Amino acid sequence: MNLHPIRPEVAALMDLTPEVAAALKAGKPVVALESTIISHGMPYPQNVEMARGVEQIVRDNGATPATIAVLGGRLKVGLTPDELEKLATDKSVQKISTRDLPVTVALGQNGATTVASTMRIASLAGIRVFATGGTGGVHRGAGQTMDISADLLELARTEVCVVSAGVKSILDIGLTLEVLETQGIPAITLGSDEFPAFYSRRSGFASPLSVANEAEAARVLHAKWTLGLGGGVMLANPVPADAEIPAEEMAGQIEQALSDMNALGLTGKDTTPYLLGRIVEITGGRSLETNIALVRHNAAVAARVAVEYARL
Repeated sequence: MNLHPIRPEVAALMDLTPEVAAALKAGKPVVALESTIISHGMPYPQNVEMARGVEQIVRDNGATPATIAVLGGRLKVGLTPDELEKLATDKSVQKISTRDLPVTVALGQNGATTVASTMRIASLAGIRVFATGGTGGVHRGAGQTMDISADLLELARTEVCVVSAGVKSILDIGLTLEVLETQGIPAITLGSDEFPAFYSRRSGFASPLSVANEAEAARVLHAKWTLGLGGGVMLANPVPADAEIPAEEMAGQIEQALSDMNALGLTGKDTTPYLLGRIVEITGGRSLETNIALVRHNAAVAARVAVEYARL
């Protein structure tokens, strides 16, 4: 059975696909997937192709995928093919974090969920493992702007493991690791002693913690939550070696994208979608290929972690 049953008042606002509902009821492994990467992270049709492919990867590795969004004010845990297509093509779909959830639900709006809001909805549904591309963090220049992703605060309070290729390399990785430590969030790298940098396997920063495989990661989750240590875990999964763009190559391209963004005066939640899209342009599409590869890899790892965690 689902060890974290959905509260009745939450269930009244939530729609689960039959596949997800059956898996949760039977206590089978389920992996949450975000939807902002579909609506704001990639162009069409690569976004919907990626979303469908990632769901199949989760199934192929023994778990049930649950792509999460808010449509018509309803919390969607698992999406139909038509709902995936809507997220991939409808430009009116908003990017929503936890701050935006109550308004989106109350006003019956459509929202694609970020890492933070996906974590919250996954937790409400009783899902413990979540796969994404890259996690948010401390933005460069945060000393002046105070621009720190809500992803970090959500990780501090919501009991979900987020499998990502580290934090996005457009961010200040060193300061992000400092905030993770301050908030008591385990930042664990799979199979490496160096923390990854999204497009790149190496960031120049030592990983605070590491595990050798998915079984060890699952045991860490079990130990953390059994001990009553609330909050989530960041499991950083380096991009596959054959798909990475080396950090020294990415550095100049990121600086150019940041310069272009600053010239436009973009701030807040518009920055990450702009930067990722601009980097795709600067790299001639190579960064998009890397992004897709790392998302697919993260989905496979998350599914295997969920399988091992379910066994515990």
